[in-house]
Amino acid sequence: MSRSRSQASEHKYLTVRAYLADLVASELSVGDAVPSERSLTEKFGVSRMTVRQAVDALVTEGVLERAQGRGTFVAPPRADFEMRLTTFGEEARRRGMEPGTEVLEAGTAPAPASVAESLGRATGDPMHHVVRLRTADGSPMSVEEAWIPVDLAPDLLDDGVPESLYGALRERGLAPTWGEDTITASDATVQEQKLLELRASRAVMRTVRRTFAGDSPLMYSRSSYRGDRYSVFVPLREARPTLVPRSTTADDTPADGGAVTDDAPTDQLAPVPVPARATEGNDR
Repeated sequence: MSRSRSQASEHKYLTVRAYLADLVASELSVGDAVPSERSLTEKFGVSRMTVRQAVDALVTEGVLERAQGRGTFVAPPRADFEMRLTTFGEEARRRGMEPGTEVLEAGTAPAPASVAESLGRATGDPMHHVVRLRTADGSPMSVEEAWIPVDLAPDLLDDGVPESLYGALRERGLAPTWGEDTITASDATVQEQKLLELRASRAVMRTVRRTFAGDSPLMYSRSSYRGDRYSVFVPLREARPTLVPRSTTADDTPADGGAVTDDAPTDQLAPVPVPARATEGNDR
């Protein structure tokens, strides 16, 4: 293909893409079907491959979603997962959505080895264990699991699971001050597919967090977010060493595996340069 013909094809792809994006922004609502590939090829006088390229780009961006055997529809808006210390409820309301919670499991359980190590405790130490499904405007968004040492807040679950674990800890003088997040992506488990109502898209974004109050580990959490409803937003700045308040005796080994969300706290003493650190979360 000559360069001029290639440029013409690129221009047509961008024209179709811009038309569909404008249609979504000005006329269509979430769940509405977009024009068929045939109608778009006729409208713009382009090949089906060009139309498919434009649609594929908008699907990748989360503007459209395909339903096998049914067509292509306007996708629900994605929430930007910005790395900062906020709760799920606060972030949902900031985006004009109503947060909701379904408690899947709550009680006291012995700490598994991975959790105990992350919190500087002995395997089997009693922990408050909470698993919740988080929703926004009634749609499932994430599954969150949190572990908190019982001796830090013995009465934490006496009246049921608090709306915000972070808030409940603050009320007990245990304000989260900093945290560490590890973010990965993988296929959803069968249980996650069911809870998050995943159909065509089965990828989830997983976060694992250690939250601190001063130099004391406060909470270990894991969360699984719908990959089709979240994107990660990370502010960047000029490269330079990042100073993080740390205890010279604190265990700096990041937690591994899983996913979770909540406010995060911070170690103190002996600042040392470390890689950029996560600063957002969900309600714990």
